[in-house]
Amino acid sequence: MARMRTLTGLGVAGLVLAAAGVTAIGQQNTPKLHDPANLSGERVRATVAVRRVAANEGAIALWQSLLKLRTRASLMMIVAHPDDEDGGMLTYEARGQGAHVAMLTLTRGEGGQNLMSGDFDGALGLVRTQELLAADRYMGVDQMWGSVVDFGFSKTKEESLANWGHERVLYDAVRAVRLYRPLVVTSVFEGGVTDGHGQHQVSGEMAQEVFNAAGDPKVFPDQIAAGLMPWSPAKVYARAPFFRVSSKGMFDYATGKWAPARFYNYVTRQWSTESPKPNVVIHEGEYSPVLGMSYLQFARLGLGLQKTQNGGMGVPAAGSFDVAYHRYGSRVESGNEEQSFFDGIDTSLTGIATLAPDEKSFLRQDLEKIDALVEQATEAYTIAAPEKTAPFLCDGLKATDALITKVDAGNLAASEKYNVLHELRVKRAQFNDALGEALGLRLRAQVASGASDGSPFARFGDGGDTFLTAIPGQAFGVEVRVVNGSNAKLTLESVALDSTVGAQVQESGGGNGSSVELRENDAHDARFTVKLPEDAPATRPPFTRANDEQNYYDIADPAMRNASLPLPPLTAWATVNYNGVAIKLGEVVQTLHRVTGQGTVYEPLVVAPAISVSVSPAAGVVPLTEKSLTVTARVRSNVKGTAAGTVKLELPAGWTASPATAEFSLAKDGDAVDVPFVVTPAKMSETAYTMTAVATYAGKEYSEGYETVGYTGLMPTNLYRAATYSARGVDVKVATGPGGRALRVGYLPGTGDEVEESLWNVGVHATTLTMSDVTAGRLGDFDVVVLGVRAYAAHPDLAAANAQLLAYAKAGGVVIVQYNSSQFDHDFGPYPLTLGGNGERVVDEKAPVKLLMPDDSVLRWPNRITERDFDGWVEERGHGFPESWDPKYEALLETHDPGQDPQKGGLLVAKTGKGAYVYLAYALYRQMPDGVPGAYRLFANLLSMGQQAAK
Repeated sequence: MARMRTLTGLGVAGLVLAAAGVTAIGQQNTPKLHDPANLSGERVRATVAVRRVAANEGAIALWQSLLKLRTRASLMMIVAHPDDEDGGMLTYEARGQGAHVAMLTLTRGEGGQNLMSGDFDGALGLVRTQELLAADRYMGVDQMWGSVVDFGFSKTKEESLANWGHERVLYDAVRAVRLYRPLVVTSVFEGGVTDGHGQHQVSGEMAQEVFNAAGDPKVFPDQIAAGLMPWSPAKVYARAPFFRVSSKGMFDYATGKWAPARFYNYVTRQWSTESPKPNVVIHEGEYSPVLGMSYLQFARLGLGLQKTQNGGMGVPAAGSFDVAYHRYGSRVESGNEEQSFFDGIDTSLTGIATLAPDEKSFLRQDLEKIDALVEQATEAYTIAAPEKTAPFLCDGLKATDALITKVDAGNLAASEKYNVLHELRVKRAQFNDALGEALGLRLRAQVASGASDGSPFARFGDGGDTFLTAIPGQAFGVEVRVVNGSNAKLTLESVALDSTVGAQVQESGGGNGSSVELRENDAHDARFTVKLPEDAPATRPPFTRANDEQNYYDIADPAMRNASLPLPPLTAWATVNYNGVAIKLGEVVQTLHRVTGQGTVYEPLVVAPAISVSVSPAAGVVPLTEKSLTVTARVRSNVKGTAAGTVKLELPAGWTASPATAEFSLAKDGDAVDVPFVVTPAKMSETAYTMTAVATYAGKEYSEGYETVGYTGLMPTNLYRAATYSARGVDVKVATGPGGRALRVGYLPGTGDEVEESLWNVGVHATTLTMSDVTAGRLGDFDVVVLGVRAYAAHPDLAAANAQLLAYAKAGGVVIVQYNSSQFDHDFGPYPLTLGGNGERVVDEKAPVKLLMPDDSVLRWPNRITERDFDGWVEERGHGFPESWDPKYEALLETHDPGQDPQKGGLLVAKTGKGAYVYLAYALYRQMPDGVPGAYRLFANLLSMGQQAAK
């Protein structure tokens, strides 16, 4: 008997029917899960106004909808991170074969690299969420998410599960499968060392474990109580491993070690010494005349949008590209050599009847009628006149509605009814979308700009700029336009706004009144007045963490588990009648503003507090010798007009701030001001002290703020943080320059870090360098020049200017090169140094660090570095450890993960001419913004190197 599995202690144990919005089974004989994010795809989805993908519009989209209507094929891929996906396969199945396709991505990539901005940790997770959603629009897939956090590169599955918890990860996978109910589950990874990353291994294991777990009602019964029903996929696959087994076994590139050739099947629970053999080959390089390129090429357009990891990618040349998959489990008969994932499964539209095999009176017959109508629509399709399909699609939608009613009222077993209705509702949504494309129906909903442009050039624009952020209590207008792009006679039955924040909505013209004729190739405009409640919640992610060390998210609303982002505050819906059938259109209400170089940018409307207050960075250190420190609060206004108030710091007992309270006055929406406070501690010791900035406006206090994360061209997201600053007392000294002056430090930013800003904590105010400074050799006035992380990737022309850095060092300067990727692997140092690809990494932040030369001046002055300085580190020890280096470099430290060869290249120091050159792989760029004392002490010593002779 299967073991009863629950998820106690993970925030869902108290899930009850009312909280999940479940209709009792006795009422309608059909359990209904409250699925506000519509992850199951059973309802029509509202679009988001973004730069459109042509394949998702018009006659091309209609053809793909016709493919989907002829099949019930469905598939879910499970991977660990954004950009892990086999995009070519997903695009082939979704766009070429018409399958209903979803992806579950366990993490949001919080621990990855960022080549585009200074966003890391939770902020990077939101950026990569938006990147993957943008890629999904190319692949044509639905997106789901797990609730665990990418805590950085993990070399073993055991480490990943120790951080996440096996049951938490499986819970997310089971819920996703029960919601989407795919016939086939796939994974890129097989769950063993060949996957090369511990988190990859977990995703491969989960894809196989969920094959049996999702269908067992004893597994996570709270999901069943919430209205979900068990679901057993028919098959499960994983991509065949990339490697070949040799006499040495198989190479584990995560650890750099050889491992025995052993493979585990998590479905059958059996080991094998044979490499998993291909059962099916997906022809991702097949040309699609609909897309105008191969499925792989089209998918790579989307992958190229995941720029934080890859910086932007090109499209491969056309040609054959086959990817093999191994089958790990199957509940149907099919041969060892299959033509598709769905061999042995009746994936025809009429195959829905196999879900209720004992029903003989109407189900298959009615499905055959619907299928015949889809076939007629397909035969009538022409790209020049897509509306010719509309009559058949209309009749198909009517027949589907009738069958849904019949099944819902029928006497099928509860599980059979649930499964059949799920499939029929998916088909109904697909019919709705197909009709909308056939008739050229379009809906646009945007905040009213309030500006009237009567100039002759007005028709060339898209209206005036609108505000981007609404605040509680605000009133504003929304304009909705419905377009009939066909020659068909249509009736617009209603236009309405739906609010998830309790807004009061009043029609001010053309809305929910009597129906109106929607003329051929014409538009109808409706206008609404919206009043947000005074307590309207901010638009924020539905998942939170207590701190960056928590390796999973807390999700307050269980119904939003697996969802990508928060629900929009306002969505416009229109209902159009065509021959007695109601077609539903939806779009998230958008804002618009013009940006030079991009043109008009459309973004979903969000709600935010009237006043945002923040302190950045959120943590730092204070030298014990300091008598005071400066904490700066940033106050930002979203008020539509002048906002005046006060801001203060809440301090530890006995501490004081000057001023005690400061006034602020902001003229308009979007304005911000920095308010500095000089804080005098009552006593400073080597411990952490917390201060909170509190702003008061219009009788309300605000003690949190948000940063808008992302980069140009990507949909932005607001990340909220408490306005707190944690200051840790630390015994740290920084050398002074000649004559006792402060050190002069030049900092060339890389691809995003907060080191330069963090140095302020120890009294070092660096000068931000530009590439022109380096190219022109304007470095002589600096005691130290520091390169930010991945500087050679961030500045492609830095390689050509490298000689200027070496000349500066020879003349007596100190060059500090922080972690770099493969772009640095070209002997840019004064002596040969090889990374070997991207270099080694040490991912265990608690890995012991050995001082190889404890009496070296770099580790001795002005701060005595000991093993204790490596306590309390976060995420990792370092990244980009060199593979080899010239003996002229001195290796000062050694560390390694369990089972890893000792890594001695994390801190290399070489004398060159009168100066010095340093390569630093230790992740001080992660530690310093987190207030890790030892990171500051070590960096202070590196900055002080040039003053050794003077000492």
